[in-house]
Amino acid sequence: MNLVLQGPQASQESLDQLAALAGAARVVCLGEHALRCEDVPFTTELKERIDAAAYEAQVDACFIEAGRSLDDFRLVAMDMDSTLITIECIDEIADMQGLKPQVAEITEAAMRGELDFAASLTRRVALLEGLDATALQRVYEERLRISMGGEAMLQAVQAAGLKTLLVSGGFTFFTDRLKERLSLDFTHANTLEVADGKLTGRVLGGIVDAEEKMRTVQRVCAQLGIDPRQAIVMGDGANDLRMMGIAGLSVAFRAKPVVRAQASVALNFSGLDGLLTILR
Repeated sequence: MNLVLQGPQASQESLDQLAALAGAARVVCLGEHALRCEDVPFTTELKERIDAAAYEAQVDACFIEAGRSLDDFRLVAMDMDSTLITIECIDEIADMQGLKPQVAEITEAAMRGELDFAASLTRRVALLEGLDATALQRVYEERLRISMGGEAMLQAVQAAGLKTLLVSGGFTFFTDRLKERLSLDFTHANTLEVADGKLTGRVLGGIVDAEEKMRTVQRVCAQLGIDPRQAIVMGDGANDLRMMGIAGLSVAFRAKPVVRAQASVALNFSGLDGLLTILR
């Protein structure tokens, strides 16, 4: 088993101390602020010690089987809100109604897995009734930002021949624009109903919840003629766990504790391009 250590703010001393704790047979420098510890004598106890020490040192510690690379995969599937982008779009839309605190509280509870996602989305969208639909464009232009390392990660996986899927419990208004902007292959999200230029407070069609996210990954894999184990799936919230669970590699990005605990690897401090270091 290998252990990849990385962190944009990590000191070389912290990386060296973690490498020594891992008891690796060899240590390879992967560039500034990154090491690969090879032939680590993996145990659950060692992982717990490394994870705790690394988190305190603001280092991402990712255990991964030796030899794994981007060549093992054919698809990268990503959540949108708080994963590929830095915001929760519905919270920012609600801010245009002066309702961000109320909506954000529901969002957080849903992402922690404390509320049913579909029911929580219905509640949140209902609060947007009557808002001028131009608010969506304002959120896109003024507030939506790609997460650190996101564009570099996408460019690298696309250059390696992998397909890309953005699957979101958010809204098609944003996924459609990101698809064009980032040259994504597939997108799937919820559609906000608009009437007379205003949001009605309803979603058209079925809600993209945890089950639908998983089914979407399965559908795209089937379309590509690949096994879901040839997919990398990235997410941050509880509604991402089902699709992450069928992937060959699941990546928790700035994720809630329940997600970090179940993911193959977690990126708490590095950007999305930390994936490239792990699979180098």
